[in-house]
Amino acid sequence: MQGLFDQYETEGFFDEMFEVDGKVRPHYERLLGRFSDMDTATFERKRSMAESAYLNQGITFTVYRGDEGTERIMPFDLVPRIIPADEWRHLERGLEQRLRALNLFLHDIYHDQRIVKEGVIPLEIIRTAKHYRPELVGLDVPHGIYIHVCGTDLIRGADGQYLVLEDNGRCPSGVSYVLENRQAMKRVFPKLFSRYGVRPVDRYPQELLAALRYVAPGGNPDPTVVVLTPGIYNSAYFEHSFLARAMGIEIVTSQDLIVEDSRVFMKTTKGLKQVDVIYRRIDDDFLDPTVFRKDSVLGVPGIVNAYREGNVNLANALGTGVADDKVTYYYVPAMIRFYLGEEPILPNVETYLSAVESDRKYILENLEQLVVKAANESGGYGMMIGPHATKAEIEKFRAAIIADPRGYIAQPVVSLSRSPCRVDGGFEGRHIDLRPYILMGEKTTIIPGGLTRVAMRKGSLVVNSSQGGGTKDTWVLDEGEEQSC
Repeated sequence: MQGLFDQYETEGFFDEMFEVDGKVRPHYERLLGRFSDMDTATFERKRSMAESAYLNQGITFTVYRGDEGTERIMPFDLVPRIIPADEWRHLERGLEQRLRALNLFLHDIYHDQRIVKEGVIPLEIIRTAKHYRPELVGLDVPHGIYIHVCGTDLIRGADGQYLVLEDNGRCPSGVSYVLENRQAMKRVFPKLFSRYGVRPVDRYPQELLAALRYVAPGGNPDPTVVVLTPGIYNSAYFEHSFLARAMGIEIVTSQDLIVEDSRVFMKTTKGLKQVDVIYRRIDDDFLDPTVFRKDSVLGVPGIVNAYREGNVNLANALGTGVADDKVTYYYVPAMIRFYLGEEPILPNVETYLSAVESDRKYILENLEQLVVKAANESGGYGMMIGPHATKAEIEKFRAAIIADPRGYIAQPVVSLSRSPCRVDGGFEGRHIDLRPYILMGEKTTIIPGGLTRVAMRKGSLVVNSSQGGGTKDTWVLDEGEEQSC
């Protein structure tokens, strides 16, 4: 190792950049060469440039503590994660397979429920899922697509194998950081991109808009598409406004929409304009106070009836939350075999269901060694990492599991792969994951790379921004590029 990486240690973890013996992986050689030509002052100047760009553009997220929210700049590390072309091809095949199965599953459970009748998934698992919507049974959606935008979280274990950690099929966030990270890296290291063949990510907004237009009711060739946001105080509002601008469409709140004659209209200075497709960033519960939560001021009264009548489409569809329930996740490999007749390309993390008596017994006897997750929490909340937990935390989760077995799963602690990060004036390994974004419309499109999230705290396995995590740019190499590195 040279220059800035002289003191870097892999510490026995699978490292994205370096082999165990310290030898750089072939697809990182040019990057190491560029960094080796750089002194610490130059690197810090470039890092300051990136941070200033984020600050000036207001690239933020909100962390909630109690009833208060704190606006923060997204931490960004300048060492990119690089994925060779053959590795990416494998991930693409697995992600596309998984999304096909999840969409077939959602259609099935809201129609014939073959997967239940044939004993693959117990009815009770579906019926008790927090986001299962019995009100939508029998409802057909355009082209049978329920999940139009999916963010599937991937990790790598100690052997470097990719595993699926979870699927996000409701309102997956973070893609704006993918696009902004790339722009920041191009500004800071312009020559490096000319040396590497890195696949672009900047067409994502156009691909998203194409997918949304494709699912317009009745095949409308010129549909009106809008982004529905809870408003400026939502933690992901930056992303909502960013995507609306990038797609060239309106961003609206519930106050901007009205339902008349089972049709949704947008209020404009020229009068009402009918809306065909709504890319909603509001959970089901808050979408329509006449159907779901009566106290919601974020929703649009009557929008669900307009949806049922086929006069507007929602992306993602209502009721998709049952597919990213962490208990349902356990059954995705079985779904792939059942609906597609194929073996899963990307395996799940080994998972125990506390709803199953034998699994629950094992979980309760081994809480100190397991990661326990609430079935319907996200953002790193509702989770306990046994080896790092206090006795009080362990007993709290023990009581919760006994009280609500359906509400929890457990998994072994996976030693996530690490990547070099600039920390306290030096480079240290930090644990990472990867969230690719998959679009399903007329075709399935996967943005080359996705969001690499970083657990910035030393030793932490929690990468969520709400828990102190940051991000990296993710480079997918063109075909043959790694051989020329």
